[in-house]
Amino acid sequence: MSNLILLFLCLFLGIFLRKTKLFPENGHLALNSFVINISLSALSLYYIPKIILNFQVIFPVMVPWLNIFLAFLFFTFLGKKMKWSKTLIGALIICAGFGNTSFVGIPFIQSLYGESGLKTVMLVDQPGSFVALSTLGITFANFYSGGKNSVPDILKKILKFPPFIAFLVAVLLNLMSIQFPLVIDDVFAKLGATTVPLALVSVGSQLKWQKLEEEQKPLFWGLLFKLILFPAVIFVLYFILLKQRGEMIEIAFLESAMAPMITAAIIASTHKLEPKLCNLMIGIGIPLSLVTLTLWYLLMKYSGLLMI
Repeated sequence: MSNLILLFLCLFLGIFLRKTKLFPENGHLALNSFVINISLSALSLYYIPKIILNFQVIFPVMVPWLNIFLAFLFFTFLGKKMKWSKTLIGALIICAGFGNTSFVGIPFIQSLYGESGLKTVMLVDQPGSFVALSTLGITFANFYSGGKNSVPDILKKILKFPPFIAFLVAVLLNLMSIQFPLVIDDVFAKLGATTVPLALVSVGSQLKWQKLEEEQKPLFWGLLFKLILFPAVIFVLYFILLKQRGEMIEIAFLESAMAPMITAAIIASTHKLEPKLCNLMIGIGIPLSLVTLTLWYLLMKYSGLLMI
């Protein structure tokens, strides 16, 4: 209960600080930088070495990759039918193709599954969302905006990214069955604990609702795919066809239903791929996802799939 209160309180604080101008303009950039580079790195170093690696690990890792792949197929087909512009199709692929697996995902999953659930979140977020965004996401952004970015440049960005470095170190420690000393582990735990409040305040400070004009139809299709259609595919694939069960699978499914990723929307906007639509996907998608996520969770519960 306290985690849910924290979730809504921090979202409200972010909105309040922006409305009252107590928060500096673009102050969320500093929060985002700390969360991404420090907090998420600390979470990887704290949780990944403790994960028991087995076959099920592949399911959370694959969620973001399936998300962007299916978004590409869906919006390429729909864009041709609707006669949408290249930039509009690109914006939808990127914004609907990546979920908010950390900024919204961490507090939501923590409120339902406690600290143990964050191990799975790290699997979805690091080898999943981050690597997919840094490779396919950047590639799509460049293609649909007409820009160019070489493979060496993309690889250099990935290898220099602190959370990815931390993830690689954490995986290596896991494989070698090495644990950090308790005092260092405690430091990582405390740094990682800053993720939820800082991320939510940042999200709250960025929530902006703009007047709908020609973006209404693309926005509808973008949010329909991200919040309803894609999680429905994962539900059928993981639970029904592959008959997977357990906490890791439940969390992987819920992560598939997260709101559009803020970082992905920023990348699309900076490549001039319909910035207003990108902002609407975030501003409407995040609060709306709190409703749809709850409905997906209840579907798991009343269909007898939930184990907690």
